[in-house]
Amino acid sequence: MNETTQTKVKGAAAPAAGTSEARAYAAQSATSRLAPATIRRRAPGTRDVQLDIMFCGVCHSDLHQVRDEWKKTMPTDYPCTPGHEIVGRVVKAGSAVRTFKEGDLAAVGCMVDSCRTCSACRDGQEQFCENSATFTYNSPDKHLGGVTYGGYSDSLVVDEHFALRVSDRMDLAGAAPLLCAGITTYSPLRHWGAGPGRKVGVVGLGGLGHMAVKFAHAFGAEVALFTSSPGKTADARRLGADEVVVTRDPDALKKLGNSFDFILDTVAAPHDLNAYLQLLKRDGTLCLVGAPDRPHPSPAVFQLILRRRQLAGSLIGGIKETQEMLDFCAQHDIASDIETIPMQKINEAYERLLKSDVKYRFVIDLASLKDGAAQA
Repeated sequence: MNETTQTKVKGAAAPAAGTSEARAYAAQSATSRLAPATIRRRAPGTRDVQLDIMFCGVCHSDLHQVRDEWKKTMPTDYPCTPGHEIVGRVVKAGSAVRTFKEGDLAAVGCMVDSCRTCSACRDGQEQFCENSATFTYNSPDKHLGGVTYGGYSDSLVVDEHFALRVSDRMDLAGAAPLLCAGITTYSPLRHWGAGPGRKVGVVGLGGLGHMAVKFAHAFGAEVALFTSSPGKTADARRLGADEVVVTRDPDALKKLGNSFDFILDTVAAPHDLNAYLQLLKRDGTLCLVGAPDRPHPSPAVFQLILRRRQLAGSLIGGIKETQEMLDFCAQHDIASDIETIPMQKINEAYERLLKSDVKYRFVIDLASLKDGAAQA
């Protein structure tokens, strides 16, 4: 199917009562290109807000999901409209909505609902909902049936609890990736106490890694960036790294043994974790946030037990913490380094993403979809 073909998703040829049509891009299978499609959105309920989407970041997990590369743990239900780094403007607000009004800027990240009653939800950790959070796309849609559709579209309806405030002082395109890349790195750095007097390592300088360097630096930690690419040294220092370690040099790693309080590993490909575990101090933590499509090689147990080191993982953040992160970014003038693209360039962007040919996040300008801009 070429990109000029418009498809209707799951019987949406005639919107049902209480629904509307939205323009979007969708993948029809694991091997198809993303192409124009029409999806259904519910009518806003009393506690819902409807967003006119302005910008949507392109996350590496979008590519994994579209190509069904996580089929063993998170199989993809097609058609799939990705996108969970969303910034837009409120065009409708339900009668019971208290935090937004028409015309306000708002953002939506990786979740659009949760049970709100389990211990995780009560603790403000909706991402760990014990009854499964509803993710922004490829998650069961309890309102319309089928699955949820994400931000590669011109509109979205969401409960106000899962909409976030965005300062009009921020670069809105640069703010979009904060909804995933930002909170995915902010949350563990805060949780494990990155700050003055702490030595923090960041593995990988991509969409996640460049945000981790910015945050760790802003928190006042001493920051080292680990990269296999010597050409990223200047960028890492510009972003806030105090030190850049080229991991192709084993001697460079040996010199840093037992010196880090915390290391955040953002690489989404299998690699040797022992190389980083041995860099941790006693009681230090190596935290994984990259999600590879195949398991990492098993870490050596003695790397953990001899100095009581921890191997941990983290998943985005709750709504309260995500709002905290957005407010922190507005206060400290932090945004993602981005390349803005029209919707029609998304397949090209995916190919470039596979080659790490972006600094450091693609962001879709949805005006290109609404205006019916010329196809690439």
